[in-house]
Amino acid sequence: MTDTRRLARADDVPAMAAFIFEHGPNPWNYLPEEAVLGHLHGIVEGQVQALLAEQEGRLAGFVTFLHSSNFTRYQPATRRDLPQAYVGEAVVHRELAGQGIGSRLLREVLETLREQGVYDVYIERHEENLGSAGMMRKAGFNEVETFADPNRRATGSRRTTLCYRQL
Repeated sequence: MTDTRRLARADDVPAMAAFIFEHGPNPWNYLPEEAVLGHLHGIVEGQVQALLAEQEGRLAGFVTFLHSSNFTRYQPATRRDLPQAYVGEAVVHRELAGQGIGSRLLREVLETLREQGVYDVYIERHEENLGSAGMMRKAGFNEVETFADPNRRATGSRRTTLCYRQL
């Protein structure tokens, strides 16, 4: 089955919120309701973007992203002034997991960011989330740092891995 992809609009936010709370929870994901809703509301305000995948008119998955300078400390000195971005959420319908939808969305998000003049992209995951690790690896991300993060990671190693991709 093929999917279509498009950028999210403000009127997509309620369906995206319902979708992430239905299909996003797992032992590895940190999804506090208030923070997730605030992040998704950034789409309405124009601060956050999202790429949606739809199949037969139904949401199949999405990836959110935003321009950010929060990772400057990880940048080589010669790249610190270049535009950076952060990929916030990546979620795929449970019944469609493993079909490459997340990887395709992430690759297209990277292309969109490149077209917007972004050169460096960061993304985080639970250290032990093998599904996210594979998706990130397929999209060309490399691990930068793994650190203790007990406030966001309640299971497993309780550590977050930050990954980076230069465009």
